[in-house]
Amino acid sequence: MNETAPIVESFLEMLAAERAAAPATLAAYSRDLEDCSSRLASEGEILETASAALLRCWVGEMTESGFARRTIARRISCIRQFYLFLLRDGRRADNPASQLEAPTPGQTLPKFLTESEVSALLEATGTDEAASPTQQRRLAVGRAALELLYSTGLRISELLGLRRDMFREEARMLMVRGKGGRERLVPLSDAARDAVTTLLEEDRERQSLWLFPGRTPLRALTRQGFDKILAEIGGRAGIDSSRLSPHVLRHSFATHMLAHGADLRVLQMLLGHADISTTQIYTHVQADRLKAVVEAHHPLGDGFSQVEEGSGKMNPTKKL
Repeated sequence: MNETAPIVESFLEMLAAERAAAPATLAAYSRDLEDCSSRLASEGEILETASAALLRCWVGEMTESGFARRTIARRISCIRQFYLFLLRDGRRADNPASQLEAPTPGQTLPKFLTESEVSALLEATGTDEAASPTQQRRLAVGRAALELLYSTGLRISELLGLRRDMFREEARMLMVRGKGGRERLVPLSDAARDAVTTLLEEDRERQSLWLFPGRTPLRALTRQGFDKILAEIGGRAGIDSSRLSPHVLRHSFATHMLAHGADLRVLQMLLGHADISTTQIYTHVQADRLKAVVEAHHPLGDGFSQVEEGSGKMNPTKKL
């Protein structure tokens, strides 16, 4: 992408400055543009002057190669925004990606832990007299992180970006900056605040701005570093690491909140979703659980196993 590298850099800088795009988003878009540029180069074309026909070929090849629909949809979104940027900047007279058809991403239900499994994770962070000082600190970090993740539904990027000064004077609410630079207030549970206080007391000598500093106190703990701590705690709790991730804890928070009667709009605000349709995926999880309860306990038994698609009406297969 040598010839178009400055243009791509300008586009990414615009996304960061004007839309507060997250570093992960910028990295993904950079890879997407690199992939598209490489395909165009094989046809003797460059990204800035690409035709709509070549872009359609690029999309078609991704489909034939078995790329995930979400990946294709993201790449098309990226390329549309890139050419719109060129159009507004006067570098092109059209947007060749405007007519590209993006596949509808398949809706996958979020994975989550049971309430007892979350309790087991938290119990696994308890004091271990046989643990070394390093292990004890890792348990304290894990305790504070898990309490925060499960009681607030924070994203991992939001968690690791927390500063120590946010927890002064026994704060009851936490101001979080989420995707797109949007800010929201989330309440802190007593357990989360106590776990953070304990961590700060144990970490008093570490001069760092961050609540969860990394090996170098000047930098925050990395996602990879936290994943190792989470896997270690999961092992102590008897939960397979393949079922554990910060996002699973976020999904668990949302699912359990709904199960206990939380309002969907309130949950949307707590999670920081721009669109309530993103939050509504958790209602599908609840619907599946309700269906399972009916099938297990209703007198008709498996007579309620067939549900009319889209109607939500049960279709008994047994007669009374």
